[in-house]
Amino acid sequence: MEEADQYASVRYLVDDVQAAVDYYVTHFGFTLNTNAAPAFADVVRGPLRLLLSGPASSGARATPGDIAGPGYNRIHLTVGDLDAEVDRLRDGGVSFLSGVVSGPGGRQILVADPAGNLIELFEPAARDRGPAVG
Repeated sequence: MEEADQYASVRYLVDDVQAAVDYYVTHFGFTLNTNAAPAFADVVRGPLRLLLSGPASSGARATPGDIAGPGYNRIHLTVGDLDAEVDRLRDGGVSFLSGVVSGPGGRQILVADPAGNLIELFEPAARDRGPAVG
């Protein structure tokens, strides 16, 4: 497998590349892959490669108005214990945009990075695996 096939990449436009790198590495367990700040950096977590494009990068050029979406897209990070993650992040100075929301698929909460890009932390609902055997 070529390196390009190892990751699903998402581009986020950010005001300050280094601040975004620090935020994702410190709070969400990403590792730095490439750092060409202040124009660009990319960080990796599992199969996700997050492209952080600053104002000087080619990726930050304006999207034509006729194809620009509403801006509500977000990366979705699955966690094992949402309450523990919320506590850890709050202790680290992270602010939340919502409270915890529960639904049939699990529980989630929203955070924004320093540039306002959305991050959803998601804890899947426990699945009924049937009666215990033993």
